[in-house]
Amino acid sequence: MLRIKEYVKAESLAQAYELNQKRANRIIGGMLWMKMGTVNVHTAIDLSGLGLDGSEERKDEFVIGCMATLRQLETDERLAVLGSGILKESVKNIVGVQFRNLATVGGSLAGRFGFSDVLTAFLALDTEVELYKAGRIPLAKFAAEGAGSDILVRVFVKKDDRRCVYLSHRNTKTDFPVLTVALSSARSGIRVAAGARPQRAILVPADECLNKADAADIFEGRADKEALQAYAAQLAAKVPTGSNMRASAAYRSHLAEVLIRRGLTALNEQAAKERGKKDAD
Repeated sequence: MLRIKEYVKAESLAQAYELNQKRANRIIGGMLWMKMGTVNVHTAIDLSGLGLDGSEERKDEFVIGCMATLRQLETDERLAVLGSGILKESVKNIVGVQFRNLATVGGSLAGRFGFSDVLTAFLALDTEVELYKAGRIPLAKFAAEGAGSDILVRVFVKKDDRRCVYLSHRNTKTDFPVLTVALSSARSGIRVAAGARPQRAILVPADECLNKADAADIFEGRADKEALQAYAAQLAAKVPTGSNMRASAAYRSHLAEVLIRRGLTALNEQAAKERGKKDAD
C-alpha cells in the first residue's frame, strides 16, 4: 500500500529539488507503478505544474518533457520520424490507453524498471537526459547510475539517419515483457539494447561483435543470412540474463538470440528495400 503524508505541487524545479533531498520524499511522476508497491512517502512532489508535459522539435533533436505521457509518444506524429517509429512501437503493449494517458516518460526512465519497454527503446536511439543539477548526460550512463536526489527534467533525442526495430516477447499481450530488444542501424554503427532480462535495460557492446565493415553491410542492406545469424549469436552472448516467475535465464538467452536475429534481419531488409528503390529511380 502507498502511504503519503504530505503532497506538494512544486512551483519551481528549485523547490522540487530542495524537497527531493530528503530520502523520505519522492517525485511522483504518473504514480502508477509506485502505488502498486508498499511505500511510505513523507512528501509527494508533483511536477505537473511546471510545463514539462510537452515535446519540442528542434533543428537537430527532439526535446521531450519529463511529464509527457506515454500516450504522447504513441500519438505525436513528429516523433514518428525517430527511428522508424520505434517509440510508438515500444509503448503499444503497455497495459492500455488509459494507463498510457497517465504514465510519464520521466517516471518510466527515472524508475529504471527492469520491465521498461520505454527505457529499452530510448537506449537504441541517440538519447541524453537533462538532470536539474547535473545537466545533460547520456541515457546509458543515467540508466546505469540513476539520478540519486537529482531530478530528471527533459529527454533529448538526436535526429539522424538511424533505422530502428523494437521487439518484445510477452506471455500474454499486455503482461510485463519476458524480454525486450531494440536495435538501431546508423552510419555510425549498430546499437543493441536489451531489457526485462529481468534486470533493467542495458546497451549491448555491439562493437565487440561487429566491426565497422559488418555494421556498414547491415546499414546498406548487403549482409547475408549466415552473417546475420552469426552476429545475433555473438550479440546474444553479451546479454546477461536471470530467472524469475516469467522465464528462466536459459529461456531469456534463447529469446535474446531469436529477437536480435529478427531485428538485424529487419534492419538489413529495410535498407535493401530502400537501396533497391533508389536504384530503380
